[in-house]
Amino acid sequence: MAAAAEHTARERDAMRRAIALAARGLGSTSPNPVVGCVVLDALGRVAGEGWHRRAGGPHAEVDALAAAGDAARGGTALVTLEPCDHTGRTGPCSRALIDAGVARVVYAVADPDPAAHGGAATLAAAGIDVEGGLLAAEAAEVNEAWLTSVRLGRPHVRWKYAATLDGRTAAADGTSRWITSAEARADVHRLRAEADAVLVGSGTARADDPHLAVRDIPDAVQPLRVVADTEATAVKPGARILDDAAPTLIAVAADLPDGATAHLDGHAEVLRVPRAASGRGLDIAALLVALHERGVRSVLLEGGSTLAGAFVAARAVDRVTAYLAPALLGAGPAALADAGITTITDALRLDVTGIERIGPDLRIDAVPAPAPVASAAPAVPETEEF
Repeated sequence: MAAAAEHTARERDAMRRAIALAARGLGSTSPNPVVGCVVLDALGRVAGEGWHRRAGGPHAEVDALAAAGDAARGGTALVTLEPCDHTGRTGPCSRALIDAGVARVVYAVADPDPAAHGGAATLAAAGIDVEGGLLAAEAAEVNEAWLTSVRLGRPHVRWKYAATLDGRTAAADGTSRWITSAEARADVHRLRAEADAVLVGSGTARADDPHLAVRDIPDAVQPLRVVADTEATAVKPGARILDDAAPTLIAVAADLPDGATAHLDGHAEVLRVPRAASGRGLDIAALLVALHERGVRSVLLEGGSTLAGAFVAARAVDRVTAYLAPALLGAGPAALADAGITTITDALRLDVTGIERIGPDLRIDAVPAPAPVASAAPAVPETEEF
């Protein structure tokens, strides 16, 4: 029993390590998932580890098996996602594990992709002991962007904002630099580095002339910079977002005349999107589908309040990251504009998943709470009279 307990502890430790390895691929693997793998030898010792670094490159299992070499034979592979069972730009990981002679495979999350799942069954058919679900919640959180994209057919959206404790994103005179600390701003660059696209609206483009590229993150893959500029009037020639630091896409209304975007030619890709049914802004669902078709699996929504309100109204926000500064303004724009919520019963309720002190500021992470399950009305005894 003691040996079995030790082995279980080693597997859990190895899976935690695999999850940490998977996180290293955030921002560089799309449209593929982030995956980590640790191979234990027959005695339960770490023999090799790896992760998926970029789309088209070796998968995590292949990377870890190469590091393990012959020590993988008779050992155990701990993988954050069910090994794939299809041939794309690389071969199936299920076959690589079989060929390596591993005796056991433990994965955290089942693969929901109909084109790739089935690795567990293939491994089991080859006589390999297979078990799923170890640290599934932790592995799913690291891979939430890809899992959202597979399940919903659109990118995962994280809405990030910075505000004072009374919820103001700028003062009454429009000044907003800097509400939060240098430490909080550095953390935002880490979020950008993990995202496939960074998105702002026309109001932010006009007011701030944002750059939106990642700074001070070594070897970061620059995200796609996106501006929702419905009328094609907010992004002017010479705007910082039109430089060559990162690719740029300007989303405009599909019904604009051809010449309306001439000033963007040669500086940014123009994406035409249907207008929202209300007539204000762009259709959020159509915008996300178009980004998904371009391989974008994660979007960092950075501003402003009107665009954030449209995303909340469309129920297209999957995670909220708020940076709250210990300051009060009392007046000025709020973090969130009209989101179509008119009564408290319709409020978008959130579950807080993390609270962290960053410099003098507070970072709060939250996700939409599951919809409450309607309780059935109590049965009325047949003998009761009214």
